[in-house]
Amino acid sequence: MEFLKLLTETPGPPGREELVRSVILREIQGVFDEVKVDTLGSLICTKKATSGKAPAARVMLAAHMDQIGFYVRHIDDKGFIRIHNVGGFDPRNLTAQKVRIGGKKEIFGVLNPAGKPTHVATEEDRKKQYQISDFFIDTGMTAKKVNDSVRIGDPVTLVREFSELGNFVSGQAMDNRAAVWVAVRAMQRVKKTPYDIHVVFTVQEEVGLRGAGPATFGLDPEICIALDTTLACDTPGIPPEHTITHAGGGVGIKVMDGASISDRSLVDQLVQLAEKKKIPHQLELLPAGGTDAGAMQRSRAGIRTITLSVPTRYIHTVNEMVHKDDLHAARDLLSAWLGG
Repeated sequence: MEFLKLLTETPGPPGREELVRSVILREIQGVFDEVKVDTLGSLICTKKATSGKAPAARVMLAAHMDQIGFYVRHIDDKGFIRIHNVGGFDPRNLTAQKVRIGGKKEIFGVLNPAGKPTHVATEEDRKKQYQISDFFIDTGMTAKKVNDSVRIGDPVTLVREFSELGNFVSGQAMDNRAAVWVAVRAMQRVKKTPYDIHVVFTVQEEVGLRGAGPATFGLDPEICIALDTTLACDTPGIPPEHTITHAGGGVGIKVMDGASISDRSLVDQLVQLAEKKKIPHQLELLPAGGTDAGAMQRSRAGIRTITLSVPTRYIHTVNEMVHKDDLHAARDLLSAWLGG
């Protein structure tokens, strides 16, 4: 799990994925025949077909590198920093969080909402529902030192160490570094394949699937597979019909979400393969939200597309949790389908 630990602890909000890209580049040495970075910053890795008829069918896999984060939007005269979010946060999860600011010099701070602490708050104060715009960063530094190190537009990410909890791994940015891990580990197993495989580690998924569309248009694949996390709402307080997936229940084979409906023949094909290989799996339907599949399937004249999902608890918090068996199931099903 050392690679996943490094991935989750490396900052990379939308538009600033370069550090994550560097981590991936070091890990994939010798795996692909060609590696390049496109104009938007997506990392495109190609492995040519080693068996089958020529010309080989073109398959594109997409796993986004970015995580939800912030940009610095204002520094006041006391050195407190205001932020603008890039990606969807629930403000309830942001109070008293440690953050990293990637400025001229990397510095850390504490994120809190402007307002009274509970000891002196009125009953009305305690009812307030905070918005992102209410939050500020306290670095503990003077205004001059803050301005010497930070400028408008610098990226900000939440900080949390990776940990192993029973059969789970936990940390921030499991969405979507868990799927990046799956893509890399699956491709390391693929020695022979009938496909020309393009693995794209995409940028800016969290702000509108922005990296996947141009990459898909340029590669013009015949089949697309998005790799992402999905909700595992198998925890107290959630009715069974809203569970989406169960952590530890296997890889999610997506039927649909808020951005795409999977190609039915690919759904059936992957289910049959999982059954044949005895790989734990579950069909998944996510009412809202989406993956890179939403942009991929609408490229050019339309492309057969599906998403394979890693069930994840507490998505878009700093304590996202993934069952190790689900990581392995996603890796095994993907590599089996590709020919590994």
